Amino acid sequence: DFLCISLVNGFTQLRYNLGDKTVILQTLQKVHANGNTWHSLNAGRVGNEGYLDLDGINVTQKASPGMNALDTHTDFFVGGVSSLNLVNPMAIENEPTGFTGCIREIVINNRELKLTVNDPKGGANIGDCDGTDCGYTVCKNNGTCQVENSGFSCSCPREWTGTTCEQSIHCLQNICGSHALCIPQPSSFSYTCVCALGWTGKYCDNKIKFYIAKFVGNSYIKYTDPFYEKRDLQYSHLSLNFTTNQTEGLIAWMGKSENEDNDFLAIGLANGTLKVVINLGERISVPLMHSKYFTFSVGRWHFITVVQNQTCIKVYLDEELILFEDIDPQRKYTALNYGGICYFGGFEIGRKVNTVTTGLFQKEFIGKIKDVVLFQDSKKIQLMKAEGYNVYDGNSGN
Repeated sequence: DFLCISLVNGFTQLRYNLGDKTVILQTLQKVHANGNTWHSLNAGRVGNEGYLDLDGINVTQKASPGMNALDTHTDFFVGGVSSLNLVNPMAIENEPTGFTGCIREIVINNRELKLTVNDPKGGANIGDCDGTDCGYTVCKNNGTCQVENSGFSCSCPREWTGTTCEQSIHCLQNICGSHALCIPQPSSFSYTCVCALGWTGKYCDNKIKFYIAKFVGNSYIKYTDPFYEKRDLQYSHLSLNFTTNQTEGLIAWMGKSENEDNDFLAIGLANGTLKVVINLGERISVPLMHSKYFTFSVGRWHFITVVQNQTCIKVYLDEELILFEDIDPQRKYTALNYGGICYFGGFEIGRKVNTVTTGLFQKEFIGKIKDVVLFQDSKKIQLMKAEGYNVYDGNSGN
């Protein structure tokens, strides 16, 4: 399998092979080869349907029956390769040659690669394309960079300050505690303090302990499973108690959630019913919906257990089996490779649930969670010892 972007006779080409045939897309227009025109290129595939967009002009390849996963286990190369033997003959039209020119802002699956000296795994014969201290995006938040004798300086938009416009003016004089993040609120010319796990109060200076975690809609807990390496991932098990009065919300997500290829098991609410979604590979997300609509009420605790036995999924709600399905009788993928990461209530600040879950769940969880047990462990996990923000003590009050 491969995916390759190249220049051919002045045109940009995308070629990929998922194991059955090579798909070729070529832009309608040539690039400007004058050395001083920047081009914006978007290329990729959804399943086996490809797309290639150069400066806003789009070319697509309609999906046809066949393979739909890209199985590659090599490094990712930009501008050239360490050995031409690594290039599949079908990946390019002519003999492979290295790229001459400038490349900036590479984003793969919504993650930007840092094109610096230290971040890549390796490389050779690379120079600084900008040639000045300003470089690319030195000034954050739409700041403008000027080259100075001593280096560079940034002219910042009204709302931002700092050497590289990295600091909000609203957080400049903040009195959030050391266990807090300052989140600017430009509309009210103010800020709010977002408290780390185990801290509360307006300025996050009150230490708390809890056994019941209370989520308020912009909260999350990220737990790292210390026993992940010893788990039998073909037989996963997750149980917890929750209470809520909402009809939408992500309760739990077992999986790294770094990109769309990550395996996951998710529990949440959708349209007032319980929804469980599992992905054991190839981005084949199988949603299981509880057939009954029922109103969740504050103070009413529900006990949910999800058991994965290879491709067979059982879901128990209040100790009643409500869902039982074999999501893949072919047994192509049987293990939940969740990376030892579990999220509760939502994801990191700035990562919206509907975006990260690609619409499987619409909102962050509002309610309480307790008694979380992974696999057949004899002890409940200690949510207090995880990472997270804006989580309150669910023992006190409602």
